Amino acid sequence: MNHFNDQEPALGHARGRGVAGNRTGRFERFARQAVDDGWDAPPPHQTLRTEVRIERPRKIITRNTSPDVSFDRSVNPYRGCEHGCVYCFARPSHAFLNMSPGLDFETKLIARPDAPKLLRKELSRRGYDVAPLAFGTNTDPYQPIEGRYRIMRDCLKVLDAFAHPVLITTKGSLIERDLDILAAMAARNLVGVGITLTTLDPKVARAMEPRVPAPKRTLQMMERLSAAGIPVRVLMSPVVPGLTDHEMEAVLQAAKDAGAVGASWVLLRLPREVAPIFVDWVRAAFPNRASKIMARVREAHGGKDYDPDWGKRMRGQGAHAELLAQRFKLTCRRLGLAQKMPDLRRDLFQVPPQPGDQLSLF
Repeated sequence: MNHFNDQEPALGHARGRGVAGNRTGRFERFARQAVDDGWDAPPPHQTLRTEVRIERPRKIITRNTSPDVSFDRSVNPYRGCEHGCVYCFARPSHAFLNMSPGLDFETKLIARPDAPKLLRKELSRRGYDVAPLAFGTNTDPYQPIEGRYRIMRDCLKVLDAFAHPVLITTKGSLIERDLDILAAMAARNLVGVGITLTTLDPKVARAMEPRVPAPKRTLQMMERLSAAGIPVRVLMSPVVPGLTDHEMEAVLQAAKDAGAVGASWVLLRLPREVAPIFVDWVRAAFPNRASKIMARVREAHGGKDYDPDWGKRMRGQGAHAELLAQRFKLTCRRLGLAQKMPDLRRDLFQVPPQPGDQLSLF
C-alpha cells in the first residue's frame, strides 16, 4: 500500500549493509512504507544480495566546473556503491534512476562495461585537451564488483596506452591487483592515488563503512602502493564532528608511517537524502553520542544539516571547523605531508596507432 510518507521505519538491519531501509527518493510521487502485520515477517538480520544491471552510455567522460574541486573531468565505471558507507554524499544520485538512496544505492548497482571503449574514442578525438582524469569522484571504481567486471583495469590500460594522467580515489583493496599498470604509469609521473581513511577504530569503521577494508588493511594498501613507487595521498574524508574528529593527528601519523606523501580532509557532507539517512543511523549506532554529533554537524553548517554553498560544503564554518582546519594544517607541516600534490605530466599524451592506420614516416 502506498502512503504520502517519506519516513520509512526500519524493520531490521540487513547484514553487511550500511543502512536499514529504503528511503524514498526526492523524485518519487509515492512512498512505500513497510508494515509488520505479524505474518511471515522477515528475519531481523536478513541478507540482501547485490544486483548488477548493465548500462551502455553514449559518453563516459563527465565535465564539471565546480570551483572547490581540483579536477574538471571524471569517469565513473559504476553507479551505486557496494561499500555501503552510510555517509556517502553520492547516495542522492540513485534518485535519478528512480531508486532509493538507501539500500538500493548499495545493493542495486549499475556497471558500464563499455567505458574503456568509450574512453578510447573520446581521448582520440581531434583537439582533445589533456588534463588529469579523475576516477572515484562519485562511486568507488574498486568496489567489490570490480573483481568481476574489471572495468577499471581496462580503463587503466587505455590511459596507459595514451600516456594520459589519472587521479584515483578509492577505499578498495582491489587496487593492489593493478599495481603492474599503476607502477608503470607512476614511473612517468602519470598517476596519483588517494586512499580514504576515516578512522583507526575498527568498530567505528565497521559501523560506518560495512564493506570497506578495515583500517589496518587500508594502511597495508598504502604501504604496498608506496613501495611500488606510486604517490599516495591519505584522504580523511569525511571527518565526522563528535565521532572521528579527535583522531585527525593519529590518522595522519599512521598514513605517514605507511608511506603517504600527501593528505587532505573533507568535513562530513549530508546533501539531500543523506541527511535523514545519517541521522537515523547515528541515533541507532551511537545513541549516547548522537545529539552531540548532530549539534556539531549543524554548528559547522550554519545551523542546518548541510550547507551546499561553494567554499563551505567541504570545510564547514564556525569555531570548530576552523580549529579542525588549523589542526590539519599544523599536523601536515609537522609530518611533511603535502597539502597539494605535484602536477602530473600532460606532455607525454599521444593517441596510439589503431589497427589499419597508416604509419608515420617520421
